Amino acid sequence: MQALYQLSYSPAPGLPCGVANINGPSRRAPNRFPGVRIRPVLSPFVTVSAFPYKAVGPAVVAASVCLVSFVGFLAAQDAAQVSMADLTVYRAEGRAVLDGRDLYAVRATAAGLPATYPPFAALLFTPLALSGATGWRVVVTAGNLLLLVAFVRLSLRLVLRGTTPPPKEATLWVSALAVWCEPVWTTLRYGQVNLLLATAVLWDLSRRDGHRWTGTGIGLAAAVKLTPALFAVLLFLAGVVRAREAGWNPWLRQAATAAAAFTAATLAAAVVLPRDSARFWTAVVLDADRAGRAEDTANQSLRGVLARLLHTGDPAWWLAAAAVTAAAGLAVAVAAALHGERAGAAVACAATALLVSPVSWSHHWVWCVPMVLFLAVRAGPRPAVLAGLVFCSYALWWVPHGPARPELALDGPRTALSALYPLAALAVLGHVRSAGSRPCPDSAGPRGRRAAGARGRQAVAKE
Repeated sequence: MQALYQLSYSPAPGLPCGVANINGPSRRAPNRFPGVRIRPVLSPFVTVSAFPYKAVGPAVVAASVCLVSFVGFLAAQDAAQVSMADLTVYRAEGRAVLDGRDLYAVRATAAGLPATYPPFAALLFTPLALSGATGWRVVVTAGNLLLLVAFVRLSLRLVLRGTTPPPKEATLWVSALAVWCEPVWTTLRYGQVNLLLATAVLWDLSRRDGHRWTGTGIGLAAAVKLTPALFAVLLFLAGVVRAREAGWNPWLRQAATAAAAFTAATLAAAVVLPRDSARFWTAVVLDADRAGRAEDTANQSLRGVLARLLHTGDPAWWLAAAAVTAAAGLAVAVAAALHGERAGAAVACAATALLVSPVSWSHHWVWCVPMVLFLAVRAGPRPAVLAGLVFCSYALWWVPHGPARPELALDGPRTALSALYPLAALAVLGHVRSAGSRPCPDSAGPRGRRAAGARGRQAVAKE
């Protein structure tokens, strides 16, 4: 096509606001008019705009797309009439604390859901019991959407590891997509705290080296729900290995800070709720079936996979499988941490924790967000797209499930379909191990970190 010229008029101060974009024939046009810019275009059309000539910034576009995505998400949740059942349980726990009733005798919702978290969590839930459920549904939903954006930003900061913050546009684009993945959908559907806890952990892991409060978020998250405690174990093991060469080191200090935060929160709960604390730490914490049936399709831990594979609600081999997986997963995470691959260490530890927990409901897997970002930057687009499809496919919903326990009679293909998240976690562990064998930007000095950060941002932009 013949190249044409586009003239864009930007009026001088004091003149009426307006733009005329004129495409003329392909010949050299003299620039005789103030405020007129000439550039070649490939269009035979004449366009007139009533707005000043100013391109819409990429941040505005990303924010608009993210807002539209969130509004569509809220409309879909409203159409689905989500129950926010876990929020109802949290409010019941808070009311039990205020009324001085037995916390672990509480049953909420029509399903009779019990309290399963440590007593410290119930203390945090007490404000939920002070006002009506409708207002808290709005607050929790809006808060979870904001936490998702923060979680994505922290994930990008951890994965890119550049000397500058991740681009705001990337945060908004990823958030617009991540809100539709099944773990995030289900977290908001139930009014869960998963995004809050995951954000607290990443807030620690993505901080600069030597920050004095690193470990606090992990410790407090573990005091609310025990699974994040594995991140403190990661810090401790990495610190022990490094101590052979350097003695006392930041990892040991961070592990100690996490342990101190966890202990302080747990002791505070014991002072306020001594009876409930004694019951939790001597009985409730040992009851793996309290949270639900092992074979439930939504249980995406190794225990759930083995229960469906072996057609039994009490798989005898799950403890041995969990022990082996914990050892292997932590070994991969520690090796990545020692090599300077913090993002790999974080996602490997998260994958390990989700695999070895007795119950890892699908909404616990909000860690899929940093997992997919890690794969996008370190392994390339194909593994990242495949992992993204797994977590956005909602395939678990199509596996038979219900009170009649059809999960105990699944055929081979449906059993495999019900194990997609653990399979993805194992694949992530494999990629982390592979990434740990390559030079890492975090151990290459400031220049290496800057270069790696630039490469990572380019990879995310391409995605």
